[in-house]
Amino acid sequence: MPRAGTNMVELFREELELCGVGPGERVAVLSEGDQLRDYAEAFLTAARALGADVEDVNLRSDGAKSASERIAHLGKNSLTGDRAAMETLKAADLVVDHMLLLFSREQIEIQEAGTRMLLVVEPFEVLERLFPSEDLRRRVEAGEARLAKARTLRFTNAAGTDVTYQLGERPILTEYGYTDTPGRWDHWPGGFLSTIGAKGRGEGRVVMDRGDIVYPHKRMLGEPVEFVVRDGAVADIRGGAEAAELRKFMESYQDPRAYALSHIGWGLNDRCEWTVERPGIGMDGRAYYGNVLFSLGPDTEFGGDNDTECHLDLPMRRCSLWLDDELIVKDGEVIPEDMRAPGR
Repeated sequence: MPRAGTNMVELFREELELCGVGPGERVAVLSEGDQLRDYAEAFLTAARALGADVEDVNLRSDGAKSASERIAHLGKNSLTGDRAAMETLKAADLVVDHMLLLFSREQIEIQEAGTRMLLVVEPFEVLERLFPSEDLRRRVEAGEARLAKARTLRFTNAAGTDVTYQLGERPILTEYGYTDTPGRWDHWPGGFLSTIGAKGRGEGRVVMDRGDIVYPHKRMLGEPVEFVVRDGAVADIRGGAEAAELRKFMESYQDPRAYALSHIGWGLNDRCEWTVERPGIGMDGRAYYGNVLFSLGPDTEFGGDNDTECHLDLPMRRCSLWLDDELIVKDGEVIPEDMRAPGR
């Protein structure tokens, strides 16, 4: 349930309890410069109260970036080359990440050491409103069980989308807002799952409709934009002024890997709101209940080698999605009973 009015240390303690933190656990809290120092100090206090041993890993940097700035240029960070900090983080049982290491080689190395990781960068009101639950985890994992068996994923919409991914080669990423599993990463808030199709495969067209969202720009489209998909990548972006703006944005990276299909999945968090007006990086749109999250760019989170800095998350409403022949989402409504939110 939403926890409006909870103080920061209390809320962070509840989150750490979901993550299984207790006496003898080693918790490292990673931050950069003055960014989110109030979060870092509150997490350190909460972890100590649970009996954990704590490490405050604060990287001194004159150029510390906010999460909104960093998410537009993924991969590069001030942890690169800092072996002392890396060894401290790898020795922890849990790293709380206030820097946003997503799609970085450093994050992968930390996870490979068996350390679980929790990304926390959203504004406090978002963390309160979208506090995770065991039921959300259950529903996300029900989706994971189906996705693990599937060999194709197809999604459509009334605007003209019809694209098919070949599955089975890549791992599945689940996000339900906490992590108690060694080596596993999660993001608070969360509430969706995704995977990546087979490299070089994936055919069709994706037509984003009016009102669909473009991240990291945090903008709702005012007109349709079509992505022509061939051989697992976007071959053309068609439409009016907004399509031209997206082409210009992607071209600015001067990296052909930016056009590769990245993760694909659907949202299950029924407390998310379809809006770009909320503060933060936009987890409301990404995890929105019954959306399809279509993405372009890097694949390092899924064991790949595409570490392009350009990443577009493109959540879409009112889509239908199939795993093999099973209908999972119909016009934006989740169909399987074990994935449906209470009351839906």
